[in-house]
Amino acid sequence: MEPITRRSFLTLGLRLAAVMGLGAAAAPAMAEALERIVRGRAPALWLQGQCCSGCSISLLDSEPLGPDQLITRHLALAFHQTLSGATGHQAVDTVNRAISAGGYILIVEGSVPVGIPRACIFGEETFADQLTRAARAAKAVVAVGTCATAGGIPAAEGNATGALNVPAFLKQAGIAVPCISIPGCPAHPDWIVGTLAHVLQFGLPPLDTLGRPKAFFSKLIHDQCQRFADYERENFAQNFGDDGCLFRLGCAGPITKADCNVRQWNGGTNTCIKAGAPCIGCAWEGFAAKRDFPFYLKNGQLRKDG
Repeated sequence: MEPITRRSFLTLGLRLAAVMGLGAAAAPAMAEALERIVRGRAPALWLQGQCCSGCSISLLDSEPLGPDQLITRHLALAFHQTLSGATGHQAVDTVNRAISAGGYILIVEGSVPVGIPRACIFGEETFADQLTRAARAAKAVVAVGTCATAGGIPAAEGNATGALNVPAFLKQAGIAVPCISIPGCPAHPDWIVGTLAHVLQFGLPPLDTLGRPKAFFSKLIHDQCQRFADYERENFAQNFGDDGCLFRLGCAGPITKADCNVRQWNGGTNTCIKAGAPCIGCAWEGFAAKRDFPFYLKNGQLRKDG
């Protein structure tokens, strides 16, 4: 494994500083925050509710700070259910010690099953109770993924668990700790790492009315699409795999705010739309949780509540 160099931190720091509107002058400060994360000097506690662990897997694809460097060896995670080697009472004790110490950034992946509390338990404690204790002792809460930010698939029509998103749960519980929402199914690793670095070095980033960092979620995917010119010319794809705008094949880019088309995924390799697939709106606040949710919009029509 190649060691992480100062150049790696500065490169990523410059990229994140630019996209978060901080300017090149902030690159060294962002690099310092990234180094604190990787060298194990940034306490964080990662809890999981109703989720598939997809956002954790996405974070493992972070570049140029690789997965073994970022998470499995260096990130000062007090605990992470998916990645932890501890089980049983050792795992429970680890989480309890972290909560007792406090002062960490609490990262929450997944929704809260308030309708069936014991649908998601850790040890003998429900996730709702665990989240309440952990949030009260945190400096800030970062809800990662659409399940955590808006309910997502666990909150889809017909769910029996009463899945509630994290911001709504904290409000209902009377917990006033700052909460940042990073949607996406999964969330892009840059969104997670960039937000954590900003919180560590500068405090809360500028947020929109839904608590999302404006740097990543201020523009519609549609407006940043490489096929936008086709849309203006009304050159629409008729079948999957065709050239042209994917609007009539059900693309949800016109209602979804994220920078996927600019940032791209897997180290800048590709995006859904670039690969020929319409956007399914996974970062949209109504993803899956709205009634009669289709993954593709019928005949390119926007949802009435979009």
